[in-house]
Amino acid sequence: MSDVRFMRRALALAQADQNEVPVGAVIVKGDQVIAGAHNEQFARGDALVHAEMLAISQAQSALGTSRLKGCTIYVTLEPCPMCAGAILMSGIDRCVYAAFDTQYGCCGSVYALPMDPVFHKRTLCEGGLLEAESKALLDRFFKARRDEKRQDT
Repeated sequence: MSDVRFMRRALALAQADQNEVPVGAVIVKGDQVIAGAHNEQFARGDALVHAEMLAISQAQSALGTSRLKGCTIYVTLEPCPMCAGAILMSGIDRCVYAAFDTQYGCCGSVYALPMDPVFHKRTLCEGGLLEAESKALLDRFFKARRDEKRQDT
């Protein structure tokens, strides 16, 4: 499978719950998907359950180890500081993301935490794969939220 196919799987996961910010993540080892998740912050009332964090936890369980060496994570939005740190600390080799996050993105936009030479390990980060599709999902979600707020006032 190619990067595009794995990102399309992440995009499908991002749409799993219309009440959540549409972000999906898939973790792959070799050509096998070992984990996949979408945001669950609103459903669980927990700021820590980003798609990346859930997928990392699933992958660790699937592989029986906390170290995800040889894995790539595909995520529909550039990881935030928390998720970028988890990606680095779990030992994921590569992070491929769709949309850039110029407000909180820590895999290249605002900061490049997993590639910072201050750390003894690095995760290669690449952004922009299927960016338009991801941005369209995010734009529709936030437009709907704004429209709901206008109707409430």
